[in-house]
Amino acid sequence: MSTNPTRWRLDGQTALITGASKGIGLACARELATLGANVLLIARDEPHLEHVRGELAEEFPAREFHAFAADVGEQEQRLEMFDWISDLDVELSLLVNNAGTNQSKPALEYSENDYRHIIDINLIAAFEISRLAHPHLVQHSNAAIVNIASVSGLIHVRTGAPYGMTKAALTQLTRNLACEWAEDGIRVNAVAPWYIRTQRTDAPLADLDYLEEVLARTPMQRIGEPEEVAAAVAFLCLPASSYVTGECIAVDGGFLRYGF
Repeated sequence: MSTNPTRWRLDGQTALITGASKGIGLACARELATLGANVLLIARDEPHLEHVRGELAEEFPAREFHAFAADVGEQEQRLEMFDWISDLDVELSLLVNNAGTNQSKPALEYSENDYRHIIDINLIAAFEISRLAHPHLVQHSNAAIVNIASVSGLIHVRTGAPYGMTKAALTQLTRNLACEWAEDGIRVNAVAPWYIRTQRTDAPLADLDYLEEVLARTPMQRIGEPEEVAAAVAFLCLPASSYVTGECIAVDGGFLRYGF
C-alpha cells in the first residue's frame, strides 16, 4: 500500500502567522513555505517585516508572501488585518497564533497595565484572531489552527505568573475550539516550547549559572532551536495529521518528563 505524498505537502494553502518577523514565527514561515504554502506575515515593526518578506520572497520564489504591520493586541488593528486579508482575496486555510510578550518578575511587582498587556497579546489576541479567521477557515475541509503555548502553562517555571496564566488559558482554548469547531472541519492544536534560542531568551541564557540550571532540568542537555518548534507546527498543519485535534505537543527536550 503506497503513501499519498500530498499528505506531507501544503501546496496551494495559505497560512496566516502572527509575530512572523523573528524567532519561532519566522521559522514557521520558512517551514510552511518549504512545504508549499503561501504565507501572510503579521508583526508590529513594519520596516523589519517588509525586509523579512523580501528575504523570504527571494528564498522561495515559487511562493507568495504578503506582509501587514499590526499590533495584534489592539482590536481595531485586528479588524484592519482581516479587511486586508479579504482584499487580498486569498483562501486562508491555516492560522499560527504565535505573537506573544512577557515581563518576567515576581507576582507582587506587576502593575495592572503590565499584566493586562501580557493577557491582551498572549491570550485575547489569539482568541479574537481565531474567531475572525473562522469564516475563512470554515470554507476548507481540513483547515488548521496552531497556537504557540508554552511549558509555563503546564508547570511552574520562572517566567512570571501572568505569562504562565495566559499560556495555560491558551492551551485550554485550544481544547475548547478543537471540540467546538471539529464539525466545521477546523482542527485546533498547540505546541508548548521550553527554552528556545531566540532574541527573547538571549538575555536570561547569557547568565551562565542560570543556563546551567536550565540544562540540568533538560534531559537533552541543550537549548531548542526555532526550527524545531516550526517542524512540530508544520506537522499539525499537514493533511498527514488530519485526525489530530485538541492536542498540545511539548517541544521541550524532555523537560516536562524530567524526574529525580
